[in-house]
Amino acid sequence: MFVKEVMVQNQVGLHARPATFFIQKANEFKSSIWIEKEERRVNAKSLLGVLSLGIVGGTTIKVIADGGDEEVAVESLVKLIQSGFSE
Repeated sequence: MFVKEVMVQNQVGLHARPATFFIQKANEFKSSIWIEKEERRVNAKSLLGVLSLGIVGGTTIKVIADGGDEEVAVESLVKLIQSGFSE
């Protein structure tokens, strides 16, 4: 299992379009991937799960992966979040 904390950079957070980009990226990996905000953990490959966390800009979240490509998956998703989803 590989875990990394990251602060969401873009102002709107993980809503609609950014969440869709995030989920598409997460689905490129075989590992099980989750996002954790405070004490809630959801499947990072589920749009409803990600949107249900209500992640806004400035929120710190954990990206967690478990599987053969866990480290690459987490690093790639953290990089996407840090980029602000090119907004």
